[in-house]
Amino acid sequence: MSIYRVIFTWKGKELELKARSLDLTHPYFVSIKDLIFPEGPKLIINPAEDELLKSFGKSKHIMIPFQTVHLIEELMDEEAQPSKVRTFKVIEGENEKKTAKGKTRTKKGSSTEDPTDTK
Repeated sequence: MSIYRVIFTWKGKELELKARSLDLTHPYFVSIKDLIFPEGPKLIINPAEDELLKSFGKSKHIMIPFQTVHLIEELMDEEAQPSKVRTFKVIEGENEKKTAKGKTRTKKGSSTEDPTDTK
């Protein structure tokens, strides 16, 4: 199933909406149904997404004039796209830092040789 991204101007601002259904058969309007909004709690709030959710969050169907539309893009379904999340290694021993010579430096400034170093 395709997902559509529509970029348009509304109240003097350029906005981007994603939807599962798009109909261009209406005269003078783009009909957008099944709007897609980010779900779940977030640590960082995007003001643009927050404004979209407040403006169109309860809408089932919106119709915007053709003159305000800048771009309509058809995308792959988000479930079929590869994940953009990367895994990172967890480094234990936050009190220690390795120096360029292979020694381990603690926060107090003392140095010790690294027994796992294979120079």
